[in-house]
Amino acid sequence: MTSRAKLRSVIAPAFVAFIAMSPTIAQTQAPNTPAKKWIPARTPDGHPDLQGIWSNATITPLERPVELAGKAVLTEQEAAAYEKQIRERNNVDRRLEVGTETDVALAYNDAWYDRGTKTVKTLRTSLIVDPPDGRIPALTPEAQKKARDRAEARRLHPADGPEDRSLNERCLLTVTTGPPMLPGPYNNNYQIVQTPQSVVIFNEMVHETRSIPTDGRPHLSASVRQWKGDSIGHWDGDTLVVDTTNFSDRTNFRGSGENLHLVERFRRVDADTLLYEFTVDDPASFVRPWTGVIESVRTAGPIYEFACHEGNYAMFGILSGARADEKKAAQRK
Repeated sequence: MTSRAKLRSVIAPAFVAFIAMSPTIAQTQAPNTPAKKWIPARTPDGHPDLQGIWSNATITPLERPVELAGKAVLTEQEAAAYEKQIRERNNVDRRLEVGTETDVALAYNDAWYDRGTKTVKTLRTSLIVDPPDGRIPALTPEAQKKARDRAEARRLHPADGPEDRSLNERCLLTVTTGPPMLPGPYNNNYQIVQTPQSVVIFNEMVHETRSIPTDGRPHLSASVRQWKGDSIGHWDGDTLVVDTTNFSDRTNFRGSGENLHLVERFRRVDADTLLYEFTVDDPASFVRPWTGVIESVRTAGPIYEFACHEGNYAMFGILSGARADEKKAAQRK
């Protein structure tokens, strides 16, 4: 898989600065003056303008780390220490002499990664905001059985052909492009383009494009299943709401199934911040719905071309390695 580091010309501030006013300034302002409400620019059809290139890169994890259990929000000092710790932990330029498998896992040096270096502005310890513990809810017994069956099938037939490998390894789809869209190790940019009848989201990762109609049409027939589902959008005030159903059983999001119902919300909160919220509702797979929130920040771009198939030597190596293992096993008999 090919990627590259990108220079950002716009970086969102990581923390809110609390600046004490001097007495002179304070005397010139009326007490309890309400903050001026930010009003988003609008497109010619009257809806908030979400257009532009956005980045959701952050080191805040999807789930709250076990060591931070019970702590929903960091202090500024804790956030600075946590950022330093994560940057050091993620530094893959530290080669480890512990065997071939680990060495291959660190085949990309740090120049290839673009995870971001800061927590989210809210200083939350997880992108998941509900449940309150910041963790993905438990899988149902049915979903646990499916996971065991998939693992067993992978064990028995790890690489008979490319179809046995994941969509991600085959350069067909990645979990970060979504929906829902999550931060990943690199290529965390996406571009939004609006028309009166639709909203288009172009992801830098695997150059995925979602065309979301907002003209009031219904979902596709339940018999039509797609890897990215069927997304239908509508406006709820200044918020774009995207409802997605009709997923395929090939798109397994953290244990979800084909009956996953996903609701995404996009809302501009200031000139350089797009708030993205998603709710996962799949009663057959999770014991309760769960919600995540990500602050995307405006960036100058550009969106880079993503090359994966063109340099995907890993698939050749996986399949040829499996044939070599089979040959060795046959020789031992």
